Amino acid sequence: MLILLGLFVAMASALGGFVLSGGSLGPLYQPTELLMIVGAALGAFIAANNGKAIRATFAAVAKFKRSTGYDKAFYLDLLGMQYNLLNKARRESLLAVERDVDEPQQSPLFAQYPQLLNDPLLMGFLIDYLRLLISLSLQAHELDELMQHEIEEFENEAHLPADALHKISDGLPAFGIVAAVLGVVKALSAVDVGPDLMGQMIAHALVGTFLGIYLAYGVVAPLASRIERQAGECVKMLHCLRVTLLAHVKGIPPQLAVEFGRKALHSSERPTAEELENHVRGGNGQPNLATA
Repeated sequence: MLILLGLFVAMASALGGFVLSGGSLGPLYQPTELLMIVGAALGAFIAANNGKAIRATFAAVAKFKRSTGYDKAFYLDLLGMQYNLLNKARRESLLAVERDVDEPQQSPLFAQYPQLLNDPLLMGFLIDYLRLLISLSLQAHELDELMQHEIEEFENEAHLPADALHKISDGLPAFGIVAAVLGVVKALSAVDVGPDLMGQMIAHALVGTFLGIYLAYGVVAPLASRIERQAGECVKMLHCLRVTLLAHVKGIPPQLAVEFGRKALHSSERPTAEELENHVRGGNGQPNLATA
């Protein structure tokens, strides 16, 4: 995983450079200073956040081992699935997809896309708004307002862990200084030791400053940035669904509605029109997008 690789490179560069310059890693092992810094940061984190933010942060950190998987292949499937749904609704009416919406796990249409079917965020958003379209006669601007509100609220919630971790990363250097100052106080209070031992004690105390700064900018801040990017990928996926559904509500044909969704994607993840056409036509036996 890139996050683990990045953390390893940062640590190897810092410690490797120190060793190559003639330093010894032994004095850097100061578990009591690490306890003071991490414990103080954890206490500040708990004091500054409510239960919802704390649970969201731990849940977000636990998901670092898994990628969102929102790549070009994923979006080819997503756009293809939307095309098949909207094409079925256009040819047979929205009521024709009601069974697919009510029982997505048993739907032959959704069964063609197991990766999408196993994404609760995607399926929850899509199914909710398909149900609304089936049961209510919503105007495009009304549907758009509903979807915008939901996406905005999701984005706010998704950024809670990142905001909490950014605040902790801002405070970690200060906690490192606190640990260093306490170590210096301990060293200076030992007036009966020799200069050699006094120097070692002060050196050990200064490790706190290093640990605080390194944990802030080498560990916690990158984790916070990764959470922000994962949230951004999820928001982009929801906007792809949003613009495609809106295009359908406005009466735009399915082959053009999915083009709206395709244009909402980042360039690195956006399939070409030809790739999308070939995927829909070749992968699912559907007609050519240009002539459907």
